[in-house]
Amino acid sequence: MNNLAANLMLAAVWAIFFGGFNWLTMTSGFILGYGVLWLLQPLTGVQSSYFRKVWYWLKLVVLFHYELIVSSFQVIWDILTPTHRAEPALIDMPLDAKTDLGILLVTNLISLTPGTLCIDVSPDRKTLKIHAMFANDPEQVVRTLKTGMEQWVIDAVEERG
Repeated sequence: MNNLAANLMLAAVWAIFFGGFNWLTMTSGFILGYGVLWLLQPLTGVQSSYFRKVWYWLKLVVLFHYELIVSSFQVIWDILTPTHRAEPALIDMPLDAKTDLGILLVTNLISLTPGTLCIDVSPDRKTLKIHAMFANDPEQVVRTLKTGMEQWVIDAVEERG
């Protein structure tokens, strides 16, 4: 049984123990099950990427929401103040994400962030065309997206060799 299935099973047992399948018991059961499985990992002798992947997914969700809030305030501030700092531009960003899921997540997360929009992925899947609202320095926009959102997605989705 893989660790995700075991973790879900432990969460379900936890919910049954507390008499209800609601989001609170399932979440607390999942967190407790994760901790139990992590503590049992040395005893089983099997090293799993599951624990690292859960951490990377949590990191992706939290940091994306942070970026969402910061960029929302940046766009709102630019709209409401009399001086506009927006310098829109089309930018080509080379892609390091290789899998379909990785490319899909990168493009959607960039498009969901206010002030940026993915327009197209090149046919060879190596370049992403982005419209950025604040592109005073296009290289800095690419650097920020690659070291931020794209790297978080690669860590969470793609297997390392």
